[in-house]
Amino acid sequence: MHLVAIPRRINLYQRFGFIFLALAGQLAAGCSQSAQPPQSPEQPRAAKEKVELPQATLPDAFVVKLELAVTQQEVAEGLMYRPSLPENRGMLFIFDDDRYPSFWMKNTLISLDLIFLDSAGSVVDIVANVPPCATDPCPTYSPRKPARAVLEVASGTAAAHGIEPGDAIAFDRVPGYPVDDHGTNEAPENS
Repeated sequence: MHLVAIPRRINLYQRFGFIFLALAGQLAAGCSQSAQPPQSPEQPRAAKEKVELPQATLPDAFVVKLELAVTQQEVAEGLMYRPSLPENRGMLFIFDDDRYPSFWMKNTLISLDLIFLDSAGSVVDIVANVPPCATDPCPTYSPRKPARAVLEVASGTAAAHGIEPGDAIAFDRVPGYPVDDHGTNEAPENS
């Protein structure tokens, strides 16, 4: 049981209210735990649902598990404050339209490769081995051609896997990307 600190300057009814709430919480917690039947050794444990992360498959079939930068906060933070990034991990930024996105390395502790992609998942530009930025002002990095998405991976990944402009990267479990030629985020139907 957890102890509840009760301030001295409250009246007797308020003290009983605090005690009642604390006991009610403990009772509710105890009831919810005892309402579940204990598992016997013969019962198999329920298998945890395996959540499959979005992924990118590079041209050489190497798979990178992805985090998606979707919210404004996720886009603004990106891979900041992370001490490392395994070669098989990355972050994908997706935009509503083609643009010249500008990235910087403020508060980023690791070097990254920035792989700029068009709406179909083809590489339009690569900025490799972008170093962390320790002092202001931080330089910014943009593609030479408009991009619909940016894949951030560990520095050296693009070179290690021979990624070049024009290469196609396949994406699985990434809602809305790639988009079809008509600008919608629905994949074309197979006939």
